[in-house]
Amino acid sequence: MKKILSLILIILGIIADQLVKHWTVSNIPLGTVKKFIPGFMSLTHLTNSGAAWSMLQGQQWIFNILTPIAMLVALYFLWKKNEQIVYNIGLSLIISGALGNWIDRIRQGFVVDMFQTDFMNFAIFNVADSLLSVGFVVLIVAILTDKTEEGK
Repeated sequence: MKKILSLILIILGIIADQLVKHWTVSNIPLGTVKKFIPGFMSLTHLTNSGAAWSMLQGQQWIFNILTPIAMLVALYFLWKKNEQIVYNIGLSLIISGALGNWIDRIRQGFVVDMFQTDFMNFAIFNVADSLLSVGFVVLIVAILTDKTEEGK
């Protein structure tokens, strides 16, 4: 049952990411900023052929090698830690975020970003980036609170 819930979470994450990216491309011209939540967040349509903060710009081959490897590792641990819901949630969010951005990279050669924080200078990001970030935080919490290892 937990495997089905993980699969549903992964699929919903990918769908949400792709729908928001499609809406952004369809409704906000490239490079344009639109107010979203005044004083908190704007929507800015940008493309990014790198990672966060445009690191590794134009190095798609790195992502096309690392993403499948990361997916295999995440799927292995998702299978291994199947009985632990916090691991499942964290790994499912990581998988959906990585796949959401990888779909863009394979299809377009870049990732569509849109969320810009207005209250601080931060990288413009997308739903997949948010899923990855939250997934890593949840996974770290799961690892730090895991009581299944001997000696704990």
